[in-house]
Amino acid sequence: MRPGKSIGFLSFGHWMDHPDSAVRTAADSLVQSVELAEAAEELGVDGAYFRVHHFAQQLGTPAPLLAAVGARTSRIEIGTGVVDMRYSNPLGFAEDVAAADLLAGGRIQLGVSRGSPEQVIDGWRYFGFQPAEGESDADMARRHTEVFLQAISGQQFAQPNPRPMFPNPPGLLRLEPYSEGLRERIWWGAGSDATARWAAQHGMHLMSSTLKEDESGEPLHVQQRRQIEAFREEWAQLDHGFAPRVSVSRSIVAITNDTDRRYFIGGGEREDQFGQIEPGSRAVFGRSYAAEPDQLVDQLRRDEAIEAADTLLITVPTQLGVDYNAHLLESILTHVAPELGWR
Repeated sequence: MRPGKSIGFLSFGHWMDHPDSAVRTAADSLVQSVELAEAAEELGVDGAYFRVHHFAQQLGTPAPLLAAVGARTSRIEIGTGVVDMRYSNPLGFAEDVAAADLLAGGRIQLGVSRGSPEQVIDGWRYFGFQPAEGESDADMARRHTEVFLQAISGQQFAQPNPRPMFPNPPGLLRLEPYSEGLRERIWWGAGSDATARWAAQHGMHLMSSTLKEDESGEPLHVQQRRQIEAFREEWAQLDHGFAPRVSVSRSIVAITNDTDRRYFIGGGEREDQFGQIEPGSRAVFGRSYAAEPDQLVDQLRRDEAIEAADTLLITVPTQLGVDYNAHLLESILTHVAPELGWR
């Protein structure tokens, strides 16, 4: 991670068969995701991150995409924000991610979580998973995550066959392939202060998005800053052997030309929104930032969570295409980041 602040992009990978969309098919989404990562690396962006949703016209299973980006780039961090662990077989997922990390030369920064409300009711059931008796689906996600963490740590747990096809090393066997260092590059997408502390307890970095459980009625950036403090306080009490990282994601557009003005002037939410995403759960949704560079710098300087985080993930409007999104990222690196001390 560079001094100042690490800056990455976060793509949801939406596609839509519509004349105004540059991303009309799943193939378009995957290919352009790789191309945007290549363009971002050339610009000096630090990270290429991808959202994962199921049963939707968005990016799904992440490992093939992470591997493809890893094969076509050489420096940029490659991550997810986030994988819904309710849907994941922990051991199969561990194999896939370790292979992608080896292909990428140890650049995977994997964000996992309980996930958000999905397109279908209890979609994880179609993937063959069901909470154990007394468990919630969130409990199941955390259980899957704990097994996944053990598997990628190289823990030896499997009883060898006395008559194997190939000779075994002595003792119990670990999952292969094993990618050294991957265990220290796992992030947890926390929606509350309590889950941020849980992430710290399990040695996972903190990923906080534009959506958070409303715990005080305050603006998102204030609640996130307190969440970050809770995470770091918990981490400081433990000895994981490596330093914690914290990311926040934001929709940020530096308006520098007429195309930017046409797309973004007057669009998006300029204030935080409060509402329900699930019955009985009140959430705060973060505002969007879109302004001329000097105004944008003033606005972002007041965002307490961005200031507290070491990593900023900028959500990109995927359907506008690779060239335009590269322009948006370059505008932030050129006109905004230096003024705020991020570069």
